[in-house]
Amino acid sequence: MFVAAVAWEAGKPLVIEEVEVAPPQKMEVRLKILFTSLCHTDVYFWEAKGQTPLFPRIFGHEAGGRKQHVRSSQDKHRQRVMIGDGKSRFSKDGQPIHHFLGTSTFSEYTVTHVGCLAKINPAAPLDTVCVVSCGISTGLGATLNVAKPSKGSTVAVFGLGAVGLAAAEGARLAGASRIIGVDLNPSRFEEAKKFGVTEFVNPKDHDKPVQQVLAEMTDGGVDRSVECTGNVNAMISAFECVHDGWGVAVLVGVPNKDDAFKTHPVNVLNERTLKGTFFGNYKPRSDIPSVVEKYMNKELELEKFITHRVPFAEINKAFDYMLRGEGLRCIISMEN
Repeated sequence: MFVAAVAWEAGKPLVIEEVEVAPPQKMEVRLKILFTSLCHTDVYFWEAKGQTPLFPRIFGHEAGGRKQHVRSSQDKHRQRVMIGDGKSRFSKDGQPIHHFLGTSTFSEYTVTHVGCLAKINPAAPLDTVCVVSCGISTGLGATLNVAKPSKGSTVAVFGLGAVGLAAAEGARLAGASRIIGVDLNPSRFEEAKKFGVTEFVNPKDHDKPVQQVLAEMTDGGVDRSVECTGNVNAMISAFECVHDGWGVAVLVGVPNKDDAFKTHPVNVLNERTLKGTFFGNYKPRSDIPSVVEKYMNKELELEKFITHRVPFAEINKAFDYMLRGEGLRCIISMEN
């Protein structure tokens, strides 16, 4: 029996429970989780806004830990049960508990497919680099790998949460001369300066569409934009604010399932480019170690993303911080 934080119902506080964690099967690994962090994706599915609102469930997918037990063979991977036998490795009093994204790191021990793991520099501090497991790499890669701004270019970032600030960090590393942050929350603007943001726009301060505001600020439009909110209107604005002829907009945020993206066809005919990305076009097993090395080489600053730390017993505080829009990443220590 091991301890896990179980979500029994949508939107209800997680409950610290003793659960059974079955041994790993083919191409699976059992891990001892040492540190994990809360991502907005966890909250999104915990609120039952995602496409598979299954409960009970063990959330969590940004984590660092140590390998305990491995089984080898070959198979495919699904997110709510495990491969091969289609069963969960978690249970409580005989009742199966669903996995999340094949990782379920809000547990003292978890079982995951080997494809969900990346072996990193053993000298890297897990209580810091665990944040590159999802959101930070997603934003960073959206800029560096997908938008690919050139040195001296202008970049607009929609949404200044952790993913958006990671996108801004990517623009800073790429040498962008102007990084314009767009957000409805003005309290985020000062913090965003630490991530290279040079200018700020609050759409509520203007009586015209924000894409028009940005076009007027940048002599026709920005070179690149990265949308990190999941709001379909922000997605449309991010596309329509890039410059004719060469502008590229990258969509990162996850929209609601019933949203529809609508824009005038002339915006495409004028040679704007619209792209989307999952996980910043990084391949986790091969690319995450290189992101960690950027941190180890002091190219990438991760500490500024970490605003709170709590023991595992207080994991619900991490949800409270995110729901109130306070801070960026909360590190949850499994060993109190």
